[in-house]
Amino acid sequence: MHLQQEFFDFEAQHRDWLVIFHLPPYAPEINPQEGIWSLLKRALADFAAADLAHLTRVIKRKLKKIQCRPHLISGCLPTTGLDLTDLIETPDITDST
Repeated sequence: MHLQQEFFDFEAQHRDWLVIFHLPPYAPEINPQEGIWSLLKRALADFAAADLAHLTRVIKRKLKKIQCRPHLISGCLPTTGLDLTDLIETPDITDST
């Protein structure tokens, strides 16, 4: 509780450049990673790992598959209000030699 006053003092001293947004303590609807975890959990349904190393390999592989499909990642963004349109490169499939 004593740090809260220090925080308020710091905020008051730096209002010329500091903007603070107060967010709820847990807000999955504005957190895009929740959508990614949902996709991963669906991909791991009915999966039984032999050991931790096996589980780690499978999770990394599934995350890589999600990463290679920008439309899946973009699908997790609408509820957050984020727009990564200019940041995600779409592959050029017109020149497939």
